Amino acid sequence: MTEVQSGEREGRGGERGGGGERWPTVRGRHAATARATSRDVARAAGVSQATVSLVMGEKWRGRVSERTAEAVRTAARELGYRPNLTARSLRLGRARTALLVVPALTNEFFARVYTGAARAAAEHDMGVVLYPSPEGTGPARDPFASARATLDGVIASSIAAEALADLREGGLPLVMLDSEPGRTDAPATVNLDIADGMRQVTEHLLALGHRRFAHIAADIDSWTFRVRARALAEALRGTAGTVLRTEPAALDVASGRLAAARALTAPGGPDARPTALICDGDVLAAGACKAARRLGLRVPDDVSVTGFDDLPLASALEPELTTVRLPAEAVGEAGMRALVAVLDGRAPAATSLPVELVTRASSGTAAAP
Repeated sequence: MTEVQSGEREGRGGERGGGGERWPTVRGRHAATARATSRDVARAAGVSQATVSLVMGEKWRGRVSERTAEAVRTAARELGYRPNLTARSLRLGRARTALLVVPALTNEFFARVYTGAARAAAEHDMGVVLYPSPEGTGPARDPFASARATLDGVIASSIAAEALADLREGGLPLVMLDSEPGRTDAPATVNLDIADGMRQVTEHLLALGHRRFAHIAADIDSWTFRVRARALAEALRGTAGTVLRTEPAALDVASGRLAAARALTAPGGPDARPTALICDGDVLAAGACKAARRLGLRVPDDVSVTGFDDLPLASALEPELTTVRLPAEAVGEAGMRALVAVLDGRAPAATSLPVELVTRASSGTAAAP
């Protein structure tokens, strides 16, 4: 692979005036408001402006090494550099635009997905139109029947995209988030390793001696939640003496509290009561903690509680919540980069991002029977 360094010396020469002086760097009280330029990025990364243009325009493959491309992207992020969308629009006729479809932004996870998508879009000279479904986790109506020609592609969460049939039939490139690989007509999927996250939670609780479990399961017919239920059952199958009860709940605190209360007061008394509540989301876990307290139970002395997401809520609870950290911004970034690849005629590989168990004080040793 050949580095595009030809012209680098000339490019740096172009950073000087006719008398050879260096081009000025904004400092002092004006520094915070000065817009970073491709020259700034080139200087910070130690490359030519031509290399910056190739990298920021996603035309560097085969001409610039991955290491150099990453150096340019890092410099651009640190300097707050944004390519000139107006200039690009004049060259191409208009800027490319992506539609991001997510459930209602009352769920912070999807707000962070948008943040990541918008950041990646800016690196690729794209605009982002955000459509949070008014029905929350239900199907989303097609809001752009009359403006479809202005869109170049769609990124959609499987939780909120079932009704976007018109957009699919219109031939727009589609990238699906949290969607079963091989079971969608989208040219690209971006997923989290949800099954591994549930395995990590289950193995953590088994190691603490828990054998009686209740799954506070999101009552949403979506691939991501089916995967959680399946992975939990499989993880328990190899350990003798385990009991699993499932209580469905809408994805909010009040529903999580009611579902946990049902699990904790089921027939059989204290000897049959679950010692661990595994919740499909941090908001459900917050409800489960409330249910335990209202029943006079201590977390984690009498019952352990775990979540999924690692929202700020997880560390605001007392005790702080053991949960699975999902890299939401990375999901948005990967989704946008996959869409850019499709638009540029490249074939993006299916992406599965790793997740991480974060152990906090809400999980502890199983109470003695």
